[in-house]
Amino acid sequence: MKPAEIFVHLCSVGDWAQAQASGALRPESLDSVGFVHLSTPQQVHLPANRLYRGRTDLVLLQVDPVRVGAPVRWEPGVPGDPEAMLFPHLYGPLPVEAVVGVSEYRPGPDGDFGSPD
Repeated sequence: MKPAEIFVHLCSVGDWAQAQASGALRPESLDSVGFVHLSTPQQVHLPANRLYRGRTDLVLLQVDPVRVGAPVRWEPGVPGDPEAMLFPHLYGPLPVEAVVGVSEYRPGPDGDFGSPD
């Protein structure tokens, strides 16, 4: 599989502010399943709609894969995701230094995040 040029991660504005203060993002998934969920820009609408439908307090972190500092494994998502689709999972906290861009991530009027063109 060709390495991704950029990964993305969704989180709340508050979680991003906390990460900036501490130096790394440590979402609950790091403790519960051992990794940080990442996506490619083409995949992010899938977890966004599953987990955050209608939320307007999200930011999309653009992550440089070279700077993450921990192993990344491409693994299946959850049932309901396209069968052959693999997602990048970061097996360690996400360092703030690996984030190369931050943008608002808002749903459409119906609460749906849509898919990329």
